[in-house]
Amino acid sequence: MRKSILVLLAVLMIAGLAGCGGANKVPENPLAKSSETLYVPKLDLPEDFIMGADVSSVLALEASGVKFYGYNGEETDLFQTLAESGINYIRVRVWNDPYDADHNGYGGGNNDLAAAVEIGKRATKYGMKLLVDFHYSDFWADPGKQMAPKAWKKMTIEEKAEALYNFTKESLNELKKAKVDVGMVQIGNETNGAMAGETTWFNIAQLMAEGSKAVREVFPNAKVAVHFANPESGNYANYASKLAYYNLDYDVFASSYYPYWHGTLDNLVKELDNITDTYGKEVMVAETSYAYTEEDTDFNGNTISGSSGIVKNYPFTVQGQANCLVDVMKAVSSMKKGLGMFYWEAAWITVGHNSWEENSALWEKYGSGWASSYSRAYDPMDAGKYFGGSAVDNQALFDAYGHPLESLKVFNLVKTGNEIPVSADAIKDTVLYVDIADDVVLPDKVSAIMNDNSYKDVDVTWEAADFDAMKKEGIGTYVIKGTADGKEAVCYLNLIEYNFLSNYSFEDGTADPWVLTDHKKCEQAYAEEKSTDSLTGNWHYHFWSPEKNSINFDLTQDVEVKPGTYKFSIAIMGGDAGTTNIYLYAAVNGEIVESMPLELTGYNNWNSGFIHGIHVNEGDKLTVGIHVECAGEGNGAWGKIDDALLNSD
Repeated sequence: MRKSILVLLAVLMIAGLAGCGGANKVPENPLAKSSETLYVPKLDLPEDFIMGADVSSVLALEASGVKFYGYNGEETDLFQTLAESGINYIRVRVWNDPYDADHNGYGGGNNDLAAAVEIGKRATKYGMKLLVDFHYSDFWADPGKQMAPKAWKKMTIEEKAEALYNFTKESLNELKKAKVDVGMVQIGNETNGAMAGETTWFNIAQLMAEGSKAVREVFPNAKVAVHFANPESGNYANYASKLAYYNLDYDVFASSYYPYWHGTLDNLVKELDNITDTYGKEVMVAETSYAYTEEDTDFNGNTISGSSGIVKNYPFTVQGQANCLVDVMKAVSSMKKGLGMFYWEAAWITVGHNSWEENSALWEKYGSGWASSYSRAYDPMDAGKYFGGSAVDNQALFDAYGHPLESLKVFNLVKTGNEIPVSADAIKDTVLYVDIADDVVLPDKVSAIMNDNSYKDVDVTWEAADFDAMKKEGIGTYVIKGTADGKEAVCYLNLIEYNFLSNYSFEDGTADPWVLTDHKKCEQAYAEEKSTDSLTGNWHYHFWSPEKNSINFDLTQDVEVKPGTYKFSIAIMGGDAGTTNIYLYAAVNGEIVESMPLELTGYNNWNSGFIHGIHVNEGDKLTVGIHVECAGEGNGAWGKIDDALLNSD
């Protein structure tokens, strides 16, 4: 009887452990599921939706002295905090041999197999699956760089395929031996037409096939993923068709999506749904991130900042970062077979706060920067020149001291929603383009970006600015600051030479509103698309005629401008012209007031003329243009016209 009771109790205990995930069950942290400052809408996500984070650099960071904390302020294992925050998948990159001959690490986390095993074990401990991201390189692999590992460099494609199979299988067996819960394996990283030094699809597919084969043998239940970047390029259908042509065995077509560079989310959905419709594949976002601040914290500089010329779809705030995350989740969940998303390098923060010199010593010793100087042995033209710290510390989900940001709570909060009162989060940047000859008038209202990502016009007070001094300094961008709704407002004032002409470089694909007045019979005269024959862009105005003295025309545009003084320029090139009478001119009320002669001096020898002092009074009609008259040599003459500019003088 006693024995039966003990057996029954043991069975009940095992069942209870199984029902809550056993030893890997992470205790719920109520602090991770609420926020007084973060607005998060509820999303209807599948139960198994991947909420992933790539933290490949974590071991190198910890070796460099970085500590991570939980929401209660106590030092906590990073993986525990991630799991408590709703992360259910960890992604880790794997490089073949990221060390030089003296075993100095290339940096970027020195992510060899041993690092992957350690990260995988810690992820598994807290109930998270692992995505193994094989780069099949000794260091970074991306669309611009797919270098073969040192040991594979002189191999034939057959030898390289065998080596890739062996490396993949041996690596996965080590992870299996360590009892790591591998749920997915990437066979290549951002392989946009290249992988492991190969640049033909026949060879790339052969390598991928060997990687896939190894995954199926070691982890038959794991998903096999391929990974590409640049959904805005429209190349995904082509990549998928190549893989289908070579019968590649894979499950998931994954994309990077960084909103700064990769177009709209609507386009991402369209591109990935097309893969599902055509080939039945599951899809996901393998990498995404967004900046929560413009501040650099490790003395190294950041990839993304307010002056980096990128698309800024959200403010650089914690709420802006959260809104970006929510929108990516929403987009992926709307896809026909969207699995989920991974936040790239969620914890790659600074290793120190004192100086670049102190940090650099740590980056070099432990590989906690994006690259060390030792990487020049493998990648002398990029990493070996520009080595340094983290360029994404301002995009982490932790602050510079290792404390989790409120935005990390999004992974839990989207399940229930956290719709706090709507309030202003930041002020949208104001961008003005003003002709340097005009008066500068700053707006009296600006757009406040609310925490729910809506917009509201609010009053703004600008700091005093000396516009006359700016104009004396010349054409350029000037920053003016102000205050709106208690927050900083920024105006980027661009003083430019405004071009009053329409279709100045014929990039509209037609000549309109330019008017051709043909005085003879020019055989060809039209807007032409040919970048090699254009001064700028892809289009220009082309003319050619085979008969002598048949080229005699005016190309003009009527322009409405306010009273003032203007200057006009236009460029021409051509040949076989013989005797010519070519000049640009400006006419006021039908009478030429300024002109300048031009010549045709051969292919791609562009000649630009400038005329100044074109005075226009109230009610005057201004016409600018070029007169082209060529006698021709032999079979007549030809030429190209481009880049017409009418600016204030």
